Amino acid sequence: MTARMATHLSITALSVLSAALFLAAPSMAQTKPAAAPAAAAAPAAAKLLPAQSDIAFTFRQMGVPVDGHFKKFDAQLAFDPKNAAAGKVSLSIELGSATIGDAATDAELVKPDWFDTKKIPTATFQSTAIKALGGGKFEATGKLSIKGQVKDVVVPVALTQAGGTTTAVGSFAMKRLDFKIGEGEWKDTSIVANDVQVKFKLALAGVAPL
Repeated sequence: MTARMATHLSITALSVLSAALFLAAPSMAQTKPAAAPAAAAAPAAAKLLPAQSDIAFTFRQMGVPVDGHFKKFDAQLAFDPKNAAAGKVSLSIELGSATIGDAATDAELVKPDWFDTKKIPTATFQSTAIKALGGGKFEATGKLSIKGQVKDVVVPVALTQAGGTTTAVGSFAMKRLDFKIGEGEWKDTSIVANDVQVKFKLALAGVAPL
């Protein structure tokens, strides 16, 4: 085989190989994995408006209803009413801020038999699921923690909106002895009833439209 023939065969082989690669390129491109879909944007954070908000409680002492409320609390929310399942709500309450309007009784509430605020000064609620019920109504399931006791609670919530402010209102019942509130002689439910009704109104800025 002459040098000219060898060179000619080499050029021919390279041409065939190049053509094969060119023809294979489209099918190779077709097998390239598709890009993963973009993750859904997290709900925007809302801001609590404390001056327009309230957390209150009602219990019965010797059969007489007694009303009180907490003066200091905070809430962190990331919530879009149109995508409730992606929302998160957490609430913290300073137990030492509880008042029923009587100084002597308020001083007792911070003691170990009641809220024991020196040991665990804060109660918390952390949502684990939020479900839309329609008509501006929702249901928040979560963990309520008081005095180191953690219980599952389901909280119905209704939202209204006006002038850029979203107002969330709701209530739920709890058993004080589940959280060791009122120990010692105060465990007697004929004196202070076990049932406590908690009511709240949270005014919020930055929540998306219903």
